[in-house]
Amino acid sequence: MRSIWRGSISFGLVNIPIKVYGATENHSVSFRQVHAEDGGRIRYRKVCELDEEEVPNDEIRKAYEAADGTTVQLTDDDFSSLPLPTARTIEILAFVPAESIDPLQLDRSYYLGTDGTGAAKPYVLLREALKRSEKVAVAKLALRSRETLGMLRVVEDALVLHTMLWPDEIRPATGIAPDTKVTVRDSELDLADTLMDTLGELDPENLRDEYREAVEALVLAKLEGTEPAPVRAPGEEGGKVIDLMAALEKSVRAAREGRPGEEAAEGGAEAGEEAGKAKKTGGKKAPAKKAPARSAQGKSGKTAEKKAPAKKAGGKKAPAKKSAAKKGPRAA
Repeated sequence: MRSIWRGSISFGLVNIPIKVYGATENHSVSFRQVHAEDGGRIRYRKVCELDEEEVPNDEIRKAYEAADGTTVQLTDDDFSSLPLPTARTIEILAFVPAESIDPLQLDRSYYLGTDGTGAAKPYVLLREALKRSEKVAVAKLALRSRETLGMLRVVEDALVLHTMLWPDEIRPATGIAPDTKVTVRDSELDLADTLMDTLGELDPENLRDEYREAVEALVLAKLEGTEPAPVRAPGEEGGKVIDLMAALEKSVRAAREGRPGEEAAEGGAEAGEEAGKAKKTGGKKAPAKKAPARSAQGKSGKTAEKKAPAKKAGGKKAPAKKSAAKKGPRAA
């Protein structure tokens, strides 16, 4: 892996010589523009808009456009004279909890390796300090001719740098969220919880760019002069999850609008309630309620007496036997 930047990490009075390596690579599909008639490549040329002539790279300069549209040319000497203390240094400013960094600020990712044998000890010291504190380091550095913020953290046994946007580069979310009053019922939330549980955990090994694979298969088929394999249409698989999502969206729409079709939404809401009950009872159904026991003197008891009358002996009732236990002892 080739390094793209060399410098050092400034950790108080500790200096750590490092090399910076790209941590990510782009695998997205790229296309060329060609002439439809003969397949020739279409290229762009840098042309001056005043004389409409192509300009070589050694005659091109950088310029800053002012608010009134005026451009001010800046030379390499101008840039070298600018004060940039972090030109070759990643200056650590503070150590903060990772959750205090807004993910919106994170930009690109880089691995930081040691530059020379003497850098191993301070490198490991900073790495272990970050591990034990469970914090990340916020730093400033100059990369690609501009100063930027950065966040240092530990991934496995390596230090990783994430360049960050400045706070004023993050747009506010004002006016993005719905400003209408929406009521979400517990049954709808229960159904959403069930949907999330159904999707299960994420397995990174199963993540792949299906569009890129389809384009590569299409190109290979054209090269070989064969018919490309049929592409799976969206929604052919995972019908159960899609049905759940459709029921959830229907319930949410009915709750927001309160218009005709609410009966169907109630069915979805009842399903949400059942899902919520099943979740609370560990997926088991609630036991059926038992009918209350009738009194011994109730209707069922009288019916039994009528069906089974006492038998008569010779037309007369049999005398009841006296219990011996009730007789007292005879006198001597």
